[in-house]
Amino acid sequence: MKVIRLIPLLFLTACSTTPKLTLRPQQPSPPMDNSTIRYPETIRAYHIGRYVDPDDDLVMHEQHVVYRVEENTRWDLHPGVAAADGIMFQFTPPRDAAFNPSPVNDAVLAEVNAQRMATVQIMLEARTLSAALSQFQTAFQQTKTNLQETAVLRAAVIELNKRLNALETERVKPPPPANSLTNEPPDSLDP
Repeated sequence: MKVIRLIPLLFLTACSTTPKLTLRPQQPSPPMDNSTIRYPETIRAYHIGRYVDPDDDLVMHEQHVVYRVEENTRWDLHPGVAAADGIMFQFTPPRDAAFNPSPVNDAVLAEVNAQRMATVQIMLEARTLSAALSQFQTAFQQTKTNLQETAVLRAAVIELNKRLNALETERVKPPPPANSLTNEPPDSLDP
């Protein structure tokens, strides 16, 4: 039983030892070219001649140079060469499919040729259909004109039939009596 009590003491003594630290001289990191990561600051110098201070007429400024930051530094977000862990990576921008030639193999070439032939055939059928449509429209206009002329002629025939019927009813009058006591001719002469 006494041996079991000593085991935790061994673990405590093992944890209490301090590791030895060895100091190595620090090597400076290699200089990094930041021109591919950040755009530099743009500073412009302005040479100003003598002038009177606009806030105070009693103060005159002598000629001097004024430095102005035109553009602050900012990140370069364009893909390109970047350094990571000392390894240079070349990033390629994504390709736009509209400007890349399509892959060509026998199956694609056969399909393109089949599509061209189908397009030519459709265009020829469209021309034939267009010609047939123009003939149909011409025939339709002619039929329309004939229908109008037929309607005019039918109206004229009906009018002539009415006039003919009216003439026949006038012409057919009762015949004069067969035995006339007078020698006078009848009122109307029959032709």
